[in-house]
Amino acid sequence: MKEATNSNIKSESVFHFPVTTLSPLKRLRILVTGGAGFVGSNLVDRLMEQGHEVTVLDNMFTGSKSNIQHWISHPNFNLINHDVTDPIHLEVDRIFHLACPASPPHYMYNPIKTIKTSVMGTINMLGLAKRVRARILFTSTSEVYGDPTEHPQKETYWGHVNPIGPRACYDEGKRVGETMMYAYRDQAGVDVRVARIFNTFGPRMNPSDGRVVSNFIVQALQGRDLTVYGDGKATRSFQYVDDLVAGLMALMEGSYDRPVNIGNPDEYTIRQFAELIQKLTKTNSSIVHKPSTQDDPQQRRPDITVASRELAWRPKTSVKEGLRRTIHYFSHELEKSGEIKTVGPGEYAAVTKKRHEDRRVV
Repeated sequence: MKEATNSNIKSESVFHFPVTTLSPLKRLRILVTGGAGFVGSNLVDRLMEQGHEVTVLDNMFTGSKSNIQHWISHPNFNLINHDVTDPIHLEVDRIFHLACPASPPHYMYNPIKTIKTSVMGTINMLGLAKRVRARILFTSTSEVYGDPTEHPQKETYWGHVNPIGPRACYDEGKRVGETMMYAYRDQAGVDVRVARIFNTFGPRMNPSDGRVVSNFIVQALQGRDLTVYGDGKATRSFQYVDDLVAGLMALMEGSYDRPVNIGNPDEYTIRQFAELIQKLTKTNSSIVHKPSTQDDPQQRRPDITVASRELAWRPKTSVKEGLRRTIHYFSHELEKSGEIKTVGPGEYAAVTKKRHEDRRVV
C-alpha cells in the first residue's frame, strides 16, 4: 500500500482563482483521479473555487500539469503523480473517479493498460471508498451503449457493444466499472454514483487527442482540410465542459444512485458539425472524407429525462457558444505552439510524444 505524498511535485507561486472560505465542518476532502486531464482539471477549478480541499491523482498519460498549474501552491490543493492501477491510502470524503484515457487514439494506444485502468483502478478506488466511507462517483460513458439500436439512448438501454472490437478495451472496461460500482454498493454498502458522459468539448482539450471537435477546430484554424471519417451521416451530441462539470457535481451531492446520462441532446451529423466549425472559424478549409473506422457508432443522443428530474440539471451553454469559447482557446494554443498536428485512427505518434513530454515536466 502506497502512502500518499507529493514530495515529487515542486511548489510554485502562481495565480489562483478566487476561493470561497468554508468552515472545517463544510469543507470536504475531495479526491479527483485523472484531475490533470481535460474534464478533471475543469472540475478541480470548480471544487477549489467552492473552498474544498482537493487532491489530484494523475499519472500524466493524457493529463498535463499545465492544466492545474494555477493551483500548485494553494494550501487546499495537492497533486500526486500516481497510477490508479496501484493501491493508495488517503483520507477523503468524496472521490471523483475520472482516470482513464477517453479518446480512441489514447485508449487504443495500449488497450491492456486501458482495461487495467477501468478494472483495477476502479477496484482500488472502490476499496478506498469502502475503507474511509467516502462517496464515489464513477465517470462512465455513452460508449456503454455501443452502436445503439435505441435512439435517443435512455439509461435503461443495455447497449449494443462488440466485446472484441478495437473499441472494446474502453467500452467494456467502463461497463465492468459500472458492474463493480453496484456490486460494492449492494454487498459492501459503498455510497456510489455513476455518470454516463456523452461527447464533451471545451478549453483544455488535448489538441492532438483525435476527437472530432479538437480535430475540426485545429484543422480549420490552420487552413487544413477537415477530415470526416465515413460519409458524415453518423450523429453525435456535444456538450460544453462547464455543463458536464455542473452535472457531475449535482450528481455527487444528490441522493440518486442509479446511472445518469450527462449530455446535450442537440444532435448533429458529423458533416453538419464540420460545416458549423467552418462557419465559426471563417476558414477556407475544405471537408474531405476518408474511410470510416470499425465499430464507430452511427447514432448518439442522450435522453436526459433522469438528469432533469433527479438532479434538476440541463445543459445551459449552447453548442455554438461553447464552440466560440473553444475556438478562442485553440487559437491561443496555436499562438503559443506555432503548429498542432491532429491525430486520426491508428496514428499514435502524437500521443507517444505527449506522454514522454508530460513525464519530463512532472
